[in-house]
Amino acid sequence: MHDGNARSPLAPVFLAGPTAVGKSAIALALAERLGGEIISVDSMQVYRGLDLGTAKPSAEERARVPHHLIDVVELSESFDAAKFLRLAEAAVKDIQSRGRVPIFCGGTGLYFKAWFDGLGAAPPADPRVRAELEATPLADLLAELERRDPATFARIDRQNPRRVIRALEVIRLTGQPFSTQRAAWPSTLDPRPSALLIAFTREPADLRFRIEARVDAMFAAGLVEETRALLLRGLADNPAALQALGYRQVVEHLRGARGLGDTIALVKTKTWQFARRQRTWFRRQLAVEWVPLIPQSEPAAVARELADRITARSPVAPLD
Repeated sequence: MHDGNARSPLAPVFLAGPTAVGKSAIALALAERLGGEIISVDSMQVYRGLDLGTAKPSAEERARVPHHLIDVVELSESFDAAKFLRLAEAAVKDIQSRGRVPIFCGGTGLYFKAWFDGLGAAPPADPRVRAELEATPLADLLAELERRDPATFARIDRQNPRRVIRALEVIRLTGQPFSTQRAAWPSTLDPRPSALLIAFTREPADLRFRIEARVDAMFAAGLVEETRALLLRGLADNPAALQALGYRQVVEHLRGARGLGDTIALVKTKTWQFARRQRTWFRRQLAVEWVPLIPQSEPAAVARELADRITARSPVAPLD
């Protein structure tokens, strides 16, 4: 057993990367090796009910290792970077108070950046949110903007989708009106100590193969049925949740926009495009250390190598 009372807990570990790269399996193996708990860094896994389409950890995986910031809000609620920071700080304190290791894992780059840099008035673009907004009809965007920030709605060029999208992007990411973005939003966070931020990557063909296999598995597991049930629970009333990759396309399918085969193909294409944007965002916005993975990479072996590196920076030894 990990004796948290015998030695100081490790500082948080940070694992990032594009969707389907394999980071979750590595985080799970690393948590078991170090005596850690996983903090999800995913803007869609926070919603209860968005399970298959967000590749949420299974009940078995969550039984093996405790997970935090998953299923924390209903579909009727909003979620943003400010809420993420509050919940993540509480989770870190809780995990470390029990002598265990916080392991941040996910692909929402803005949340990682907010953790290290705090929240500013105008955050950089986030690929997931930007992709969701770009896939939304302009009329729906304007309706959301009028509801959430009337001041900006009154003066913005409503015929310019790019300006409308940017305004809503800031609103969704910060939880604050775009009209107040120039006002400083001082962070309440203490300066973050130097940390190891690992981002995993794969060759394009390998990553695309994994994405397509994941999408096929999601549909085989019942993504259409899950989406149909979520519509009855109000999925269509939450613009952010509705734009989640996979769900939006399935909703369009259920409304007669296209057949199932074309829908599956579209989700694969959209997910691949999103993964490429994620990779670019991490390269430009965060000081990450890239760790390449290959088709033969085994999560346990990668986790063992990471554990050796991490524990070399700390007096805490991994579990036997």
